[in-house]
Amino acid sequence: MVRKIWCTCNALGRSTDVQCRSAAPPQRCEIRLCVGHPILSWYKFVAAAGIKKRKTKLKDTTFNVRNQLEPQRTSRLAGVFVARWGARHCGNALHSGSRLPLGRVIGLILAVFTATLLRAPTVALSENKSPPNIIYIIADDLGWKDVGFHKSDVKTPNIDQLAKTGVEFKEFYVQPMCTPTRAALMTGRYPFRYGLQTGVIPSSGKYGLPTDEWLLPQALKDAGYETALIGKWHLGHGKQEYWPNQRGFDYFYGALVGEIDHFKHETHGVGDWHRNNKPLKETGYDTILFGDEAVKLIEHHDVRKPLFLDLSFTAPHAPYQAPSQYLAKYSEIADPTRRAYAAMITAMDDQIGRVVKALDKHHTRANTLIIFHSDNGGTRSAKFTGESVVKGELPPDNGPYRDGKGTLYEGGTRVVAIANWPGKITPGQVDGMVHVVDMYPTLVGLAGGKLSKNKPLDGVDIWPTISEGKPLSRTEVVYNVDPFGAAVRQGQWKLVWLSLLPQRVELFDLAADPSEKTNLVASNPDKVKQLESRITDLSKQMAQPLLLADVFHIVLSAPPSTPEEYFGKED
Repeated sequence: MVRKIWCTCNALGRSTDVQCRSAAPPQRCEIRLCVGHPILSWYKFVAAAGIKKRKTKLKDTTFNVRNQLEPQRTSRLAGVFVARWGARHCGNALHSGSRLPLGRVIGLILAVFTATLLRAPTVALSENKSPPNIIYIIADDLGWKDVGFHKSDVKTPNIDQLAKTGVEFKEFYVQPMCTPTRAALMTGRYPFRYGLQTGVIPSSGKYGLPTDEWLLPQALKDAGYETALIGKWHLGHGKQEYWPNQRGFDYFYGALVGEIDHFKHETHGVGDWHRNNKPLKETGYDTILFGDEAVKLIEHHDVRKPLFLDLSFTAPHAPYQAPSQYLAKYSEIADPTRRAYAAMITAMDDQIGRVVKALDKHHTRANTLIIFHSDNGGTRSAKFTGESVVKGELPPDNGPYRDGKGTLYEGGTRVVAIANWPGKITPGQVDGMVHVVDMYPTLVGLAGGKLSKNKPLDGVDIWPTISEGKPLSRTEVVYNVDPFGAAVRQGQWKLVWLSLLPQRVELFDLAADPSEKTNLVASNPDKVKQLESRITDLSKQMAQPLLLADVFHIVLSAPPSTPEEYFGKED
């Protein structure tokens, strides 16, 4: 049982949170200090405790408080002092309806007062620096329009609520496909710098995200975080050195490859379901299982240590499959593929809602940043559905944006994206270019981590923009650079250069033409020359695509493809 007393201690809105857990001895008190004016702290603590004529009755009430300070924000000395005092003196006296001697109340107040004085000199310099929990949610092949707040027929009430109470990124860019986007997030660097810019890692792939890259979970672990990946990895499975537990994640549950049957958890008849480094056999729909695991992780997480959870859903990636109860929600959709696709998104949305409720129940929502976006645009070409065979019209809808997954156009690279942190992020939108590589320095900075072990970053810290509305510093986005083509945007101008014969160059003014309908190459030769020169310079920094090296090795080392009985025949 947990009893809480929340006391607003000063004009800054900070609070004292006294929690006594006495379900079983030894009892333990946790005290979250308020800092600031000690007289106000004393007065409001006494008022909240209901002290009157030497008789004290602590009310079984929770007062609403903003800007809660986590225990980690108190100095080590103050924290140890107060925690030990509380463990020794709070006992069962904080249960609802019990009497607490005034002497103990005064002692408790003095403990808070002492810790306040110990902490006070540094508060003004490091206000609100307690590292937040970070829940990073990635959808798989979600169309830009396929969320409720973009006026879709797909029901996503939980994602909509996060958008309503957070910020929406109006120009959030990722890579055209899954593996490169996840690599960009993990490294803060464009994938063309280390060979993951072309395609995705196929089921037969032997390569992975190079091990000399210092990844986001490693940087957050160094900053004191517990790190977990639940869901899809897709950054290397051929060697264990590429697996999540070897790359900075304390805990991993999910699939290593890029595409699995959502009920059987296998690809090409081979199981791909793991807990940490061991294969696992489980029944159930993968999206729901990911939600179950995330809720359990949050419920059992030690709040004294910040949490980084990469919750990477496999929905709504093909094959388009969903449980019957979700399919029934879309009985009005005649096309079975579109019906299943919509059902997959709503199933994912339900799990996101469960995660938010778990944070509320665990009393950690107030200090949790939630990021949500898709790994690329929705799939509009059967070439990019993956290893599944999908017939008919593909269901994702990228709204006004051209084309989809696998292409350098806006429909493949500009995705739905939101950030939400109650009390820290004012609802609204972020205008201007943001790229997924920006998440690395932004999150490490929020965590109080160091950018010392990573290679030079392409990302920039955008937290001042998200939290304070300051202008973005980014003026360029590199969509991709590989032997088959490249694209770069500077300001409003975007150049798409497809190098395979017949070569094609397109120039768009995205401010006037976000749908990329009008090619302005002929009327802007100087701008074309400038952006082509930029792409040429970037190509000189390009690493050899690992996919091509892997494929060439497989092709060149394969045995003859003649009929099996051919060499058994005699002349």
